[in-house]
Amino acid sequence: MSYKRILLKLSGEALMGERQYGIDPKTLADYASEIKQIHDQGVEIAIVIGGGNIFRGVAGASNGMDRVQGDYMGMLATVINGMALQGALEDAGMPTRLQTALKIEAIAEPYIKRRATRHLEKGRIVIFGAGTGNPYFTTDTAAVLRGIEVNCDVILKGTRVDGVYTADPEKDPSAVKYDTITFDDVLAKGLNVMDTTAFTLSQENKLPIIVFDMNKKGNLLKICNGETVGTTVTI
Repeated sequence: MSYKRILLKLSGEALMGERQYGIDPKTLADYASEIKQIHDQGVEIAIVIGGGNIFRGVAGASNGMDRVQGDYMGMLATVINGMALQGALEDAGMPTRLQTALKIEAIAEPYIKRRATRHLEKGRIVIFGAGTGNPYFTTDTAAVLRGIEVNCDVILKGTRVDGVYTADPEKDPSAVKYDTITFDDVLAKGLNVMDTTAFTLSQENKLPIIVFDMNKKGNLLKICNGETVGTTVTI
């Protein structure tokens, strides 16, 4: 395997599958199957998942809700998704731990770096819920932060598109995909990879990002095997 320890970032919307909201059990099972392929090869896996399929703090704020209150609601949505993914992974035979930035002792461990690292060393998949535990920070930022803290080799951002393009490929059919691109070029061209805080944090800590299509079977294994899949953002 090209990577010993990875941080897999999944969007909450991805869990909807073909639904309009909520969680699609088939999509969960498919993701668990993809993750199991790399887990069986000895890759140490940390996961951060968004909550947009249930609630978005920014959307709530735009409709008049207090932004801080909305963001905390979004954090709880990520915990629900984390529990769902944890169940799917364990059904597929993988040991897991769910750690949250907000204390919810009845269902998850509090996030402790040393404990998370130990779980990874023992082959347990660690799911980080509740973002950073602070409002105004996205789950992209939480993913990069946790990836740095537990010494991951790479951030793998699983999305609906198969990489970073010169423009939005869903709106512009002439958009061209990058196989590799530097952090500086992403910023200079104004491309959307992650929010600015997350992206800058990754750049400053020299943590590469790979953006790929999580819904295409085998992509995750190919990346961990060192094959070129999606777009790699390098220093």
